[in-house]
Amino acid sequence: MTIAPQDWQAAITAINSAEQAVVTCHLHPDGDALGSALALHGALVKAGRSAVVSFSEPFEVASQYRFLPGVERLTPPGEVPATPEVLVCFDTGSLDRLGSLAGAFKSARRTVVIDHHASNTRFGDVNLIDPTAPASAVLCRELLRRLDLPIDQEIATNLYTALVTDTGRFQYQSTVPSTHLLAAELLAAGVKQYEVAKAVFETNDIRYLRLLSGVLGRISQVPEASLVWTSVTLEDLKAHGIGMAATEGLIDLVRTDGASDVAAVLKEQPEGGFKVSLRSKGATDVAEIAGRFGGGGHALAAGFTSERDSAATVDAIVDALAAQRATARDQATNGGPGDGASSRTTPSPAVSRR
Repeated sequence: MTIAPQDWQAAITAINSAEQAVVTCHLHPDGDALGSALALHGALVKAGRSAVVSFSEPFEVASQYRFLPGVERLTPPGEVPATPEVLVCFDTGSLDRLGSLAGAFKSARRTVVIDHHASNTRFGDVNLIDPTAPASAVLCRELLRRLDLPIDQEIATNLYTALVTDTGRFQYQSTVPSTHLLAAELLAAGVKQYEVAKAVFETNDIRYLRLLSGVLGRISQVPEASLVWTSVTLEDLKAHGIGMAATEGLIDLVRTDGASDVAAVLKEQPEGGFKVSLRSKGATDVAEIAGRFGGGGHALAAGFTSERDSAATVDAIVDALAAQRATARDQATNGGPGDGASSRTTPSPAVSRR
C-alpha cells in the first residue's frame, strides 16, 4: 500500500478517541462504498462502540444491495449528528459527493477520508488514499486490522460484496494476487459467494429488463472516437416505474461493444443535465477525460456531471478523446508533454463535479 504509517496512525487515533463515530460514503452508493461503510460500522458496533452509518439523500439502497448485513441499521441523513466527533467516509472523491452530509463533514471535530480514486481531492483531516488499491474495501480491511477489530461472516460479506463489485468480479486490470488473497480470507470467514453473486449480478427487476430494450435500442457508436454510448432519460424511468439506481449495471453492458474502447452512459438528472459514466478497456485514460469536465475516477472507470444536452455532451466527450490522443501522439513524437496537456486542469464551464 502507498499510505504512510503516520496517516494510518492518525486515522486510528481519530476513531479510537471518539465516543461516537459517524461512517458514511458517497451519495447513490455502489457496492464498494456501501459495503465498506457497513463493514466498519458493523465492526465498531460489535466491539461495543457507538457508531452511526448513513449516506446522503436520496436515501435509497439499490435493490441489489438490500441483502447486505447492517442495511437495517442505516440512519436517515437528517438524523445524523450535526457535529460528529469523527466522521469517516469511504469511496468519496470530493466533498460535494457527500451530498446532504457535507455539512456534518465540515462540522466534524475530525474527518477521515478513505478512498482508492487517484482524483480524490484529499479533503479530510486524515486522508487514506491509495490509487493502487482495487477497491476501498481493501483499505477498509486494513483499517479493521490496525484497529484490532475482528471480522465475522456479516462483516466479511460486506467487504466481499464491496470487493467483487469494484473489481468487476475480479476481471478488471486492478485485480492483483493480493486481491484474491483477501477474497480467500473473506470466504474463509463464512461468505456465501453464490448468494452474493445471485443478489448483485443475477437478479433484476423485470421493469429494468424492459427498459433495456429501449435504452440499448438507441445505442450509438462514434467510430472515429472509438466510443459507444447511450442514455437513460427521466421519461424512460417514468415509463417503466423504476428509479435510476436500478441502472447501475447498464454501463457494463454497453462497454461490451467489441468495436469501441470507451463506453459512456448518460443518465438524465431531475435538476437538469446528465450524470455521465465512462469506462475504458485500456487504451484511454477516462479519469483524465472526466477531469477535463470537473469529474474524476480511475483510468478505466470515471464519471462527471454535464449541464449540456445529450448531443452536446457526447460532442464534448468526442472532442476530449481527440485532444487526449493528440497529446499522446505529441508526447510520443517529442518525448514530452504536448500543447494539450494543460487541458487536464481546466474544467469546461458547462460541466461540474458531482
